[in-house]
Amino acid sequence: MEKQIVSTTQAPAAIGPYVQAIVAGNTLYSSGQLGLVPEDGSLPEGIEAQARQSLANIDAILQSAGFSKADVVKTVVFLTDLSKFGVVNEIYAEYFGDSKPARSCVEVSRLPKDALVEIECIAYRA
Repeated sequence: MEKQIVSTTQAPAAIGPYVQAIVAGNTLYSSGQLGLVPEDGSLPEGIEAQARQSLANIDAILQSAGFSKADVVKTVVFLTDLSKFGVVNEIYAEYFGDSKPARSCVEVSRLPKDALVEIECIAYRA
């Protein structure tokens, strides 16, 4: 199976030895997306702004590879404070609407750049 690297300037460049996403066959595997603003690499203040930007980054990666949020089958949400789950859950529900993927959500002690949230996804296109 051939692998295709996904790279778009509409999402932040990788900050380490990895890529934004890989498409293998009909499946896209994204790297975790912090809420970094692609234009300047800044991290917005607050969990709401970071969660929205993280999902916007995922959306840009999906679109650049010919996928959509309706193709997302699994996500993992990493939070540095699980008490913020409700806030992130509302933003997440707004983004995905009726297209609800399977999801895991875990609290972690720290994220790169001291971000508050990171989201990754797997998408499948028939």
